[in-house]
Amino acid sequence: MLPAAYQFPAAAVLVVGGVLSCFLGYRSFKIVLAVFGFIIGGLAASSVFGEGAATGMVIAAIVGGLCGGLLLLAAYFVGVALVGAGVGVATVHVIWTQVQGDPHPAVVILFAIAGALVATWLQRYVIILGTAFGGAWTVVVGAAALMGNPAALKAAADGDVWVAYPMNPAPGQAWVPWAFLALGAAGTLIQMYWTAGDRGRVVKKKVKKSEA
Repeated sequence: MLPAAYQFPAAAVLVVGGVLSCFLGYRSFKIVLAVFGFIIGGLAASSVFGEGAATGMVIAAIVGGLCGGLLLLAAYFVGVALVGAGVGVATVHVIWTQVQGDPHPAVVILFAIAGALVATWLQRYVIILGTAFGGAWTVVVGAAALMGNPAALKAAADGDVWVAYPMNPAPGQAWVPWAFLALGAAGTLIQMYWTAGDRGRVVKKKVKKSEA
């Protein structure tokens, strides 16, 4: 976790990284991997220290973030499979939030494996969907934290970012799932038909031909 003074900056980083992932995830996949690696590594490393060690938390967050970003960049060639596995895990958690209890670890592992296999088969589309909805999820959590939602604020600064589920909002936050779905769908469409779609490539080819 991070000190209380850094919770709002952490939420802002989540929003910025989420927007980048949601709308430019396919085109800037390496950057997205580095950003999310930094976020995950920073939160995980800072959670080692207690609340009283503010300086240690910040240093650990920076070092852990750099290590996490470099690790995901090094894993770029298996990044698609990682995205697919992440989508599979997120899917099973979203499904299980509609019922009581947590999913069994075996179910989570099966969904992760299935997601990784599908991702390698439908690489381009899985990257677009995964980055769009993953970015939307991050934007919603970060935006809710900036608006003062206690659960989202805790998720933005703790190592357990996944505790805030867009499909299972806190009381008074009924807008969260709709914002998550709408933003994810918008990010998917923008990537498919503009920032990473065939239409964008066709427009570029026409421009090159006209210049020639």
